[in-house]
Amino acid sequence: MITIIVAIAENGAIGSGNSLLWNIPDDLKRFRRITMGHNLIMGKNTWYSLPRRPLPGRLNVVMTDNPCECIDNCVCAYSADDALSKCNQEKEVFIIGGGMVYREFLSKAHRLMVTHVHKEYRADTFFPYIDPEMWEETEREDREFDPECGFSYSYVTYIRR
Repeated sequence: MITIIVAIAENGAIGSGNSLLWNIPDDLKRFRRITMGHNLIMGKNTWYSLPRRPLPGRLNVVMTDNPCECIDNCVCAYSADDALSKCNQEKEVFIIGGGMVYREFLSKAHRLMVTHVHKEYRADTFFPYIDPEMWEETEREDREFDPECGFSYSYVTYIRR
């Protein structure tokens, strides 16, 4: 199963300057719990934005468009198909960003696990439109206003129709 896991602002924003736009401690704990022991596929910029590399307890596959590039402490891949072929086939595959990688895998994904941030942000990276004709909302958990974050948010799972 291929799952995209992402946090998205109301205006589709997911990042700016190769950084996240917010810090939601509960969402980071949820991300760790959900992805632990599985495969992670990410782009090179996402890899370099991580505070700790590699993310422990998971296979870290990093996509780069430079076939001569070898990045330490991860598995390098040079296309979406190459990245998938390098994953442990017995484990779930989580796509964790960035924008170009999300766009590339959206047509291949079976599930979206989205943290909808109920606030708009200025950004330079956006998530593609989630078309309700293609994706069915199957789970939702709304979180009330969090004073630590300064906004409310919702965990929403979508399954491909």
